[in-house]
Amino acid sequence: MPTITDKSDSSRVRPMLGTVVRLSPFLLIALSAGADAETPAGQRYDRFVVAAPALAAATWGSLGTLLIGLLAVAVEVVLALIRDGRVGASAASVIAATVTVSLAASYTSGMRVRRERDLALVRSVARTAQQVVLRPLPDRLNEVGLALYYSAAAEQAQIGGDLYEAVRTPFGVRIILGDVQGKGLPAVEMAAALLGSFREAAYDAKDLPALASRLETGLQRYAERASSPDAAERFATAVLLEIPDERPEAYLLNCGHPPPVLLRADGGVQPVEPELPLPPLNLSALVASDYRARTVPFGPGDRVLLYTDGVSETRDRRGEFYPLAERLAGWTATPDTALLDNLRRDLRRYGGGPADDDVAALLATRLPAPTAAAGPGA
Repeated sequence: MPTITDKSDSSRVRPMLGTVVRLSPFLLIALSAGADAETPAGQRYDRFVVAAPALAAATWGSLGTLLIGLLAVAVEVVLALIRDGRVGASAASVIAATVTVSLAASYTSGMRVRRERDLALVRSVARTAQQVVLRPLPDRLNEVGLALYYSAAAEQAQIGGDLYEAVRTPFGVRIILGDVQGKGLPAVEMAAALLGSFREAAYDAKDLPALASRLETGLQRYAERASSPDAAERFATAVLLEIPDERPEAYLLNCGHPPPVLLRADGGVQPVEPELPLPPLNLSALVASDYRARTVPFGPGDRVLLYTDGVSETRDRRGEFYPLAERLAGWTATPDTALLDNLRRDLRRYGGGPADDDVAALLATRLPAPTAAAGPGA
């Protein structure tokens, strides 16, 4: 399915900057040698070659750092022979310092390489976790088009506390978009439990209230067996959406989540507030929950945007919340993927940079039913 992710402009500059940093030790050696050879006696620039292996440690491995250190030593020897005809005490001190720095830099480089390998392994595990917990969604299910914008708050994270899923069921397409309280591994663990319950119950729960009750039960069972001591106190807000195949309507059930926004085919924009406020999931022990779904007209060309508070709670420099409905009113004629890309870029501009919270926005569109092919003689 079309998925929008955050890609900052710095990601395009980074490879060029990395090349410059990688070549900087050679540039330093060359400049030091050139300056030392061209300046009058008494002015020494050869001492700067000592820094070359230290620079190399930032991008080169242990062996490469050592070889650059040896190159710096060789250049210092050549400069001493050209200048004095021998390797005197002054040059010997530069060589000794260069050898010392090279050995230390080589060790540091080896540690860096090992850390990078560990980080690469962590990223690989994160990507695998994302594929298991947050599976890619198809472009469409039945006559429902799907588009997604997802961004985890942590710079290196692939997954956070926001969750989403869409499945084809005998009742039509059913979708969940939610946000687990908190961050880190406990939030990811609860998100996985909630998604597991949804994927199991969505196929046979008779309606959205029954589905919400099954999710509530699933989270209670998860809290009983979870290793986290605060699992029973952790909750999740969520919106459940059902789009039946043959009826031009949709059903929404909101459990303490920001209200979805309907984008009508005629250009209208309408936030869908719940008829009865409902608490987040996993709080039924504290608040009695009488789950009720809201029915809204949903014909061909209509769209509904589900989103997490990473969208609605983005603030500008004055502390004002992001005006989502106002922005969407200007994008009603924009295709799904382009609309979410507009939202991504506009959130970054409005908030003055990357979001400090997980962000998920899922756009579901009722596609026109396919027209039957005309038969012979039609």
